[in-house]
Amino acid sequence: MFSRIREITDPYGMMLRVSVEPHPVGALVSLERSDQTDQPGVVLDCYGAEVLSGYIMAARLAVPNPLPEERCGGRFPSQLRLTQAPDTLIEIHQGEFGRHFEIPALFWDKLYAELCMVVAHARELGRAAVATVH
Repeated sequence: MFSRIREITDPYGMMLRVSVEPHPVGALVSLERSDQTDQPGVVLDCYGAEVLSGYIMAARLAVPNPLPEERCGGRFPSQLRLTQAPDTLIEIHQGEFGRHFEIPALFWDKLYAELCMVVAHARELGRAAVATVH
């Protein structure tokens, strides 16, 4: 059984855990702030992870200008928003699941690179799940 977990750290001790694991419909991508006591997090499917990846790059190119919100459906519907005050970060809201997650700008580049690999693994897990169903 495949699972992949990586921790991204910044110079100030903040940590972001990124994991991908198999799921009956393909793969789940989890993001958690493992440095915080309540360890807030969100769960995305492959589609949501790809949208987040694109939104990170769009936010990076947009700052200091605003960027419209982005919504994605899928198994874990999410709303992505760029916030620039008081801190520059991307907020992920999953209202259906009561989740709110913040990704500070310090994590964007490393998370973007990590999501490129995670999405590839998630796609393969999705293909494997379809192959086992038939």
